[in-house]
Amino acid sequence: MKLGAKALIRGFGLAAVGALMASAAQAADISGAGATFPYPIYAKWADAYKQKTGIGMNYQSIGSGGGIKQIKEKTVTFGASDMPLKAEDLDAAGLVQFPMIMGGVIPVFNLKGIAPGAIKLDGPTVAAMYMGDIKKWDDEAIKKLNPGVALPSTAIAPVYRSDGSGTNFLFTDYLAKQSPKFQQSIGANTSVQWPVGIGAKGNEGVANMVKQTDGALGYVEYAYVKQNKMSYAQMGNKDGKFVEPNSKSFQAAAANADWANAKGYYVILTNQPGAESWPITGASFILMHKQAQDPASSEAALKFFAWAFSDGDKMAEELDYVPMPDKVVQMVKKTWASDIKGPNGPLWKMAAN
Repeated sequence: MKLGAKALIRGFGLAAVGALMASAAQAADISGAGATFPYPIYAKWADAYKQKTGIGMNYQSIGSGGGIKQIKEKTVTFGASDMPLKAEDLDAAGLVQFPMIMGGVIPVFNLKGIAPGAIKLDGPTVAAMYMGDIKKWDDEAIKKLNPGVALPSTAIAPVYRSDGSGTNFLFTDYLAKQSPKFQQSIGANTSVQWPVGIGAKGNEGVANMVKQTDGALGYVEYAYVKQNKMSYAQMGNKDGKFVEPNSKSFQAAAANADWANAKGYYVILTNQPGAESWPITGASFILMHKQAQDPASSEAALKFFAWAFSDGDKMAEELDYVPMPDKVVQMVKKTWASDIKGPNGPLWKMAAN
């Protein structure tokens, strides 16, 4: 064989190896989509993980409804939802679900001269505000909860999530538990028909709309409250105590969650008992296919989630999320080992080795 031909073949061989390496690197990258509720911590984890491993995660913060749709359509490695799917829905779609992180949904407002935490609200009152039954901030029901606070006669402008979202689900689930009228007329779901107010997309959209609308009342995940320096309300909980939103009150609500007996990890943390419990607490869940569509990416995702469970707690707490308890993490890893498979068997056993 002539030297030129050998060089040409060697060149083709190197090109093929390069293509395979590029393909492997691309396969290892992780794609996800869904809930805006956990986006701040997923973004922080992804940045730290890429610096450590070189493996990137592209997460689209499009709402829980979009995440469920995309994982069912097999366009992403994982979906994320703050509304857990029931066991029968998981089975029908061939999905596995597990909790990743916990946090709180916070009522926020825009009232000139009223400081963050200076207003107290409760479930029935917030439900009436979102149904249009309470129209002004100096309504007697709000004044009764806030003696000594100079409430303005400003019209209430409720701001709601216009996209299907787990934040919607947690907020409406809580209000439906507090108000029979809300339950009957609006109900609890990722997307509902709001009778009054202004719609905005995502936690980011609601936060921005509240900040620019005088008299606004909205609801966002706590990281957005901190990042945007928003005014928030104290909330009355199931024990009749008014509490501030923070990691301590979120942890108190999560403390009694019965994960061990929850089929498919179907746990809803709203309106939990306890004097220190934040009443609109929730978990955010990951959804993956039982039979991995792209085993390399799915294995990479499990390694990322395992790293987040072991090394991501401090970052989560800095953003006032609540890390999953160690006993729940061990349960989740057993679920990975038994339920998520590639062509050669369980992916987590392969990842763990």
